[in-house]
Amino acid sequence: MSQFDVYVNTNSASKKQYPLLLDVQHVVLSVLNTRIVIPLCQIDTVDGTVMDTLMPTIRVSEQKYILMTPQIAAIPVRMLRKPVGTLVHSRAEVLAALDFAITGV
Repeated sequence: MSQFDVYVNTNSASKKQYPLLLDVQHVVLSVLNTRIVIPLCQIDTVDGTVMDTLMPTIRVSEQKYILMTPQIAAIPVRMLRKPVGTLVHSRAEVLAALDFAITGV
């Protein structure tokens, strides 16, 4: 598992709203049996206000998604199967969103 890998959401309760999950946990914490993820949702399914810094638009396989940073969570490693992509190229936006969530700046 690598930081910024994207996975299909296998949770039946949330996969319709959040079809993809972004792994943001650093490899140094790979001994844990959980991973910190941020859900991704399709642009047309977002309810409410989208704050660009907190919730940037990200492309995965030519599809646009919103990074749902306010929904950050830890999930069991077993829920993440084979990665379907990577957002390593969007590292700056992801880290800016996390920083904004924590510091407000």
